[in-house]
Formats: sequence, C-alpha cells, structure tokens
Amino acid sequence: MTVRSPADQTGEVSEDRTRLRDLRVLAHPLRLRLLSLLGGGAYSAAEAARELGETQANVSYHLRRLQESGLAYVSEEVAIRGGRAKRYRHDPTSGETLDSEGAPDLFLAMAAELARRAALVAPGTATTFTDAEFWLREADHRAVASLVRQAGIALADAAVPPHTAGARPVAATLALFELTPGASAGGVAGVPGDDAGTARG
Repeated sequence: MTVRSPADQTGEVSEDRTRLRDLRVLAHPLRLRLLSLLGGGAYSAAEAARELGETQANVSYHLRRLQESGLAYVSEEVAIRGGRAKRYRHDPTSGETLDSEGAPDLFLAMAAELARRAALVAPGTATTFTDAEFWLREADHRAVASLVRQAGIALADAAVPPHTAGARPVAATLALFELTPGASAGGVAGVPGDDAGTARG
C-alpha cells in the first residue's frame, strides 16, 4: 500500500468518520496484514481469517472499516455453502486519498508489524535495507519520494496469493516522511539518541 500527503480535506464530519479518512485507519497491525493479503488476491472474511490465523468476526470488523475508508473494495461475490460471500481486494494506491493526519499512529503500527516479521526472517537469505535520517533539498526529496512510491506499487503488482508455486514470502516496510527541524527523538523511550546517519544492507 502506498500513501502520500494529499491536499487538506474540508467539511464537518464526526470524529469516527475523520479517523476513516486519515492515516489512523491503518494504525492497526491486523489491518496492515489484511491489506498485504488483499494486494495479492481476493479473499472473503472467512478465507482471510483462516490465512491469517484470526477469528472471522475480528477480520470481518476490520474489513468493513477498510472498505468504509476506501482501502478495500468488493471484487466479487461467490456462492459458499448455499449463501453468498463477498471477496475483497486492495488497490495499493488507494491510501493516497487519505489525509496525512495520524501518521505517528500508523508508523507505530508499522513498527509493531516489522517486529513480528523480524522474528520470521529466513536464515541464510539475503536482506536489503536502508535506515536513514538525512537532510535533503526539496527537489531531491520529491525524487526519492517518487522512487519509494514506485517501489511500493511494484511490490504490489508482483504480489501473488500465499503459497503460490514458485513464490516466496517476503516483507517490506517503506516510509519516507519529513521531520520537524531541530526536534530530537533522543528522549523517547526505546529510541537511541545516536547521531543521524544511515545504515544499509
């Protein structure tokens, strides 16, 4: 899923509706996992629950919220056990319609999901990573942001359903955002206060 900061939206809406229009709607590890799953194929709530090891009721709730926010859509309805079930997909560019409010909440959820994935790293496999805190000129910032967006879309376009023959599970966490000049995270619990820099692998 890709997100970029659109123009501010206006209008009187309830607090709950506001949360569905900004990045806070994504600030839940299960919703991030659902969007990854729906980026690779169409799933009903029951199918997604089985794949992710969650209850159907929990998955159904989060799917509804994602649909209400425009991040998931019904791609088909299928007959299952005499009834009808909706299958959902995710458009990786749909996050671009969200307001940028709530970014810190989203990044905390992404950090929690990264911690879960870190425990699943396949031993002996190659890893590519970048961690940086730089100062960039405006034109360079825009250029790099475009590359990050393209990388996110390329990942989503290449995604296939889990357990597809010849495919391997991979994880990616991409986030590029502007910092407040002069601010420091050194006083935040659990955040080391080392000098700004980059690490790459």
